[in-house]
Amino acid sequence: MAAIRREGREVERGHAFDPEKEHGFIDSQKHGLQVFRKLPPSAPLVVVEAVWQYSQHILGGLLTHRGPILTVANWSGEWPGLVGMLNLNACLTKAGKKFSTLWSGDFQDDFFTQGLHRWLAGETLVHDISHVRPLAEFKLPARASRTGGQVARQLKKDKAILGVFDEGCMGMYNGIIPDELLHKTGVFKERLSQSALYAAMLRVSDDEARAVRSWLDQKGMRFLTGPNPETDLTDGQILEQCKMYIAALRIADDFGCDVIGIQYQQGLKDLTPASDLAEGLLNNVDRPPVADPKTGRVLYENQALPHFNEVDECAGLDALVTNRIWRKLGFAPETTLHDVRYGEPYRSNGHEDFVWVFEISGSAPPQHFIDGYAGAVSERQPPMYFPLGGGTIKGISKPGEIVWSRIFVDGAKLKADIGRAKVLELPREETERRWNSTTPQWPIMHAVMYGVTRDQFMARHKSNHIQVAYGPDAEGANLALAAKAAAFKALGIQVSVCGTGHGL
Repeated sequence: MAAIRREGREVERGHAFDPEKEHGFIDSQKHGLQVFRKLPPSAPLVVVEAVWQYSQHILGGLLTHRGPILTVANWSGEWPGLVGMLNLNACLTKAGKKFSTLWSGDFQDDFFTQGLHRWLAGETLVHDISHVRPLAEFKLPARASRTGGQVARQLKKDKAILGVFDEGCMGMYNGIIPDELLHKTGVFKERLSQSALYAAMLRVSDDEARAVRSWLDQKGMRFLTGPNPETDLTDGQILEQCKMYIAALRIADDFGCDVIGIQYQQGLKDLTPASDLAEGLLNNVDRPPVADPKTGRVLYENQALPHFNEVDECAGLDALVTNRIWRKLGFAPETTLHDVRYGEPYRSNGHEDFVWVFEISGSAPPQHFIDGYAGAVSERQPPMYFPLGGGTIKGISKPGEIVWSRIFVDGAKLKADIGRAKVLELPREETERRWNSTTPQWPIMHAVMYGVTRDQFMARHKSNHIQVAYGPDAEGANLALAAKAAAFKALGIQVSVCGTGHGL
């Protein structure tokens, strides 16, 4: 508001602080619609994000607002408005709603102030996205084209099932793929229920859950437990999470799912501890064995069952293709999504990189961590989000070469951005600093993108989520990127290659 006033403009808050709730957030879709009924429909509108938010709370009002829209985020790990804004921007993109966007640490830098000045003057802001190039500009290696084509043809021929445990988590309209677009790729949704998952958990015995916990203990994974279930991770919560892991595998097998997503917060959090432990284990090839209770057959033996956090179906389709491409190439297929939490420069040995903090609330596979399971620790999820507790799978991502990507919906088409990055191992004290300025219970990845600046990424990326998978080395990661791009293309997804370092 101060920045707008410095431009000589008047600014009015669109909704009031609520003294009874002691906050000024638009905290429901109902509230959002009430707010928009009172707003001048043609007024220039600024949507200010300083925390994670549920986009459906304001999406309905934004889609019919006739005036220019500017989304603005702060730049902070502790108060991740940039995460909320990336989600909202992707929702507006999917809906075909025009908007401008800006971000800033203190709202006084030239990038922000000049952009605000232009928007107030009536411009629609256009940022630099010269790092994005269509796949058609590149010639893919023969092996990559062959591998990607084979995976895509098999997927279209044999089909695959994407299991969705309650669709549409936390307002992620952008994370829902319309069925008619998904079907063209050979993938079909099995709409499952979190209540069915909970019911299946009740049928898992304590002995089965203890066997999963024992397996993890033997692998060297640590659990930071305490006596108070309201604030501590308890052994009872861990056993409930182990039951969820077992139940999820059994339901997935019953319905023939190739990839599954659990909605994660809504509803389920009021019945049982968090799903994070189960999610991270599912994404790992090496994980506790679970048998069919009738036949004794080990389910998904020697395989990951890719899990897409927060039922983000765009990440689910990506994870499925990634898993099949990596396996075809003989690479470790573990993959996960992360939140693009924030980033800042880091200088070492006279060289400075912009190092992103990627974090997700526990669904990262231990294969991605330094020392694997032995480097993993489970800590209680914050009580504010999870009153019944449950632990994450926390670890530090190992240094190496990764492929990153994002599938999104734009113009009623499936599109994908794909690029390369490296993961750094920062000094422990720097990792702890970044953890403590974000969410210290969650797994962390320190990533440097090749040929993509902070502002270019923010201008282009169509989600708060980013999909990542390791290559065995730089050459292998380049091959995997090319093969994955070829598969996306053969599935009818419009592909763009972002940045450099991909060898194309």
